[in-house]
Amino acid sequence: MRGLNCRAVRLPQFLSERISEPTNSSRRDLQGAATSAFRRRGLSFSGVAVGQFAALGMALAMPALAAAGTQATQTRLSAETRDQNGRTQAALSIAVAGEDGLPASGTVTIEDEGKPLAGAVLKADGTAQISIGLLPGAHALRAIYSGDIVHQASVSDSSAVSAQVSSTPDFTISINPGSMTLTAGQTGNATASVTPVNASALTAPMFVTLSCSGMPDQSSCAFTPENVEILPNASAPILSSMVITTQSPGTRGLAAPLAHPVDNPVAWAVLLPGSLSLAFLAFAARRRRWLNRLSLMALVGFVSVLGATACSPRYNYFNHGPPYNLPTPAGTYTVTIAAQSSNGVTASTHTTPFALTVK
Repeated sequence: MRGLNCRAVRLPQFLSERISEPTNSSRRDLQGAATSAFRRRGLSFSGVAVGQFAALGMALAMPALAAAGTQATQTRLSAETRDQNGRTQAALSIAVAGEDGLPASGTVTIEDEGKPLAGAVLKADGTAQISIGLLPGAHALRAIYSGDIVHQASVSDSSAVSAQVSSTPDFTISINPGSMTLTAGQTGNATASVTPVNASALTAPMFVTLSCSGMPDQSSCAFTPENVEILPNASAPILSSMVITTQSPGTRGLAAPLAHPVDNPVAWAVLLPGSLSLAFLAFAARRRRWLNRLSLMALVGFVSVLGATACSPRYNYFNHGPPYNLPTPAGTYTVTIAAQSSNGVTASTHTTPFALTVK
């Protein structure tokens, strides 16, 4: 194989596209190192072929290098329960840190024996606090960290808690999934579950209204149905579909304004005689005082009409185009999902957090 000449080597198109990612400086360094190695073996490759093979190796190794650059994390969960008006509330504290001891960023989801209950965004110190309502009975809660570009995902140890049985009819609210990532312009779906508590004590149906708050600008959320009904003796969760809508950047300038006539004969029929009349009044006003006043009033009216026409929405649209559509700002947000019921005298409200990431 000594003295082999491979100047005619060509790579398939899909490989050429794949290796176009390395920078020019990296390509030159790899090409020089590979050429020297081949020459020591007595092989002669063209510079282009060597550069392509070297860049191909770099491109294929990038995912492995990126994965090797992430570090393991440790997620801790502590839970404390308290009684609140006959209901059991769990106050959860989550902390996530990397192997280097520095806090992690991203989102966490709270699960109860595999069922998502809520989600939250980690603060700058890598911690989050969540308060959720629990159904009567025993629960095994755990926090699931989703990871980020430098930290791997992790799961906390299970934390066992129990909720007391209440004689008051009530309900709990949960959301599945507990977190969501969208690109501006996309729409996401989640499911809100309203679970009755001691519905056997109800003497009439209980109606619950769902809503959300804390959404970023240029976004919205909607529930279908927005109002759910809990019947006496009901025990199964009642589901409602939540749709989150974000907005992409506007496309002003990509589409031409609607065609409109350049010359309007009706406008000329009004403007031309009006202009001539004003000129005649201005000439004749030198001899008659009342014509001077009349011409001044006509001039003010003429200018007012022109100004009102220039400020009309139709004029602004045809001459300046539609305004830009602002995109949903990128970031991570904690959205509060609220469920409220009322018997006409007192209102009962339960909330659960939801983590939303917009790219």
